[in-house]
Amino acid sequence: MGKETGFLELDRQDRGYADPAERLHHYKEFVIPHAEPALKAQASRCMNCGIPYCHNGCPVNNIIPDWNHLVYEGDWQSALEVLHSTNNFPEFTGRICPAPCEASCTLNIVDQAVTIKSIECAIVDKGWEQGWIVPQVPKQRTGKTVAVVGSGPAGMAAAQQLARAGHSVTLFEKSDRLGGLLRYGIPDFKMEKDQISRRLMQMMAEGVVLKDSTEVGVHVSVESLKENFDAIVLSGGAEEPRQLTIPGAEMAGVRLAMEFLTQQNKRNAGDDELRAAPRGTLTATGKHVIVIGGGDTGSDCVGTSNRQGAASVTQIEIMPRPPEREDKAMVWPDWPLKLRTSSSHEEGASRDWAINARRVEGTDGKVTGLVCVRVDWDGGRMQEVEGSEFTLKADLILLAMGFVGPKKQGLLDQAGVELDPRGNVSANVDDYRTSDPQIFACGDMRRGQSLVVWAIREGRQAARAVDEMLMGVSELPR
Repeated sequence: MGKETGFLELDRQDRGYADPAERLHHYKEFVIPHAEPALKAQASRCMNCGIPYCHNGCPVNNIIPDWNHLVYEGDWQSALEVLHSTNNFPEFTGRICPAPCEASCTLNIVDQAVTIKSIECAIVDKGWEQGWIVPQVPKQRTGKTVAVVGSGPAGMAAAQQLARAGHSVTLFEKSDRLGGLLRYGIPDFKMEKDQISRRLMQMMAEGVVLKDSTEVGVHVSVESLKENFDAIVLSGGAEEPRQLTIPGAEMAGVRLAMEFLTQQNKRNAGDDELRAAPRGTLTATGKHVIVIGGGDTGSDCVGTSNRQGAASVTQIEIMPRPPEREDKAMVWPDWPLKLRTSSSHEEGASRDWAINARRVEGTDGKVTGLVCVRVDWDGGRMQEVEGSEFTLKADLILLAMGFVGPKKQGLLDQAGVELDPRGNVSANVDDYRTSDPQIFACGDMRRGQSLVVWAIREGRQAARAVDEMLMGVSELPR
């Protein structure tokens, strides 16, 4: 694949970023893509490794060596066809996926993985620029109807695949715009929202009916869907946040990360303050911000806080600081635990690990500080370090501690489907069917909080399962 000696002749070269001093003044994407010669050179590094572990590392099983070789040869349109054969939305994954495929790349054994994510993004961006991405309207309709509930990446993938199979699909979304967490949970500086909108336009042309501001379980009952549709796909995500249960957490200055990120995305979309902030305007401007949670959502809060003009930003994590580098002999080709510094961290933030929050301090209900204690994880059990208590100055505390599962009120209460021990909708990965044979589940609502690429995979596979149930056989890929 690629150039036989490419990986010996060329080093890995990542995409660049606009300077922080410039990008902190806007919410636009700031990744600087490679020019075409550089992309071809990077694609040439894909070696004939015999067993492409990147296939297994990628949840949608992208055929990575094939489209790398096609880019190297300059056949971009064929590369796009191969890319789309496994992934409905590579412009999403090419921007916000953490690239587990690169961790599994054979060249990553020596820290020189192929720039798979950059090449993937370049292929699909070129496809849009050249007008190669067009609606795929089915040649005939089946007369079968499917309701997809939740318009995040799992729901979008399921709806598009089912429409292309010829079914009449309606995609329900409770928010005022479709896209789920992609729309309101991912900052615009990581992925601008026209990436979602043009895919939705494509899906509409393929026959998908889009219904925003329609919450199933509130505006429409599950029973009415069962009466009017042949099958239902639940793809509503895992939206129940993990809460902070310490004294003072009830103060107004302690807020959920999703509330904070959603408000800014709504402002960027042109919503007025009242519409964007039903609980009151929430900004980090001039404030000392504490972000609790060391994952991607916490990083997004850091980047958004800095753009809003925070006085300071500190991110704390209860787990110990990961190693700078993983032990490749122990973990490759699996996804490694190691220290990851995002572009938002590089823009300015203090980070600390092995910290547990004890209580929120405040005056007259206004947050003034967060009392913390250091913890020791020796032996795998957390123990507080005696005498290590300290206080961080804070005006705003953002909770980015992950999600514990889907919300139950409304949709799931009415659906009455069985839940697994973690509170997710119970369905296996063979047929994605729930305890109700008419209802299927996929994405974070089924597997729990996960990655966009896993959501796309599950949406595609659930679509095939639905198609098989409706037609007895399916030509959709898994």
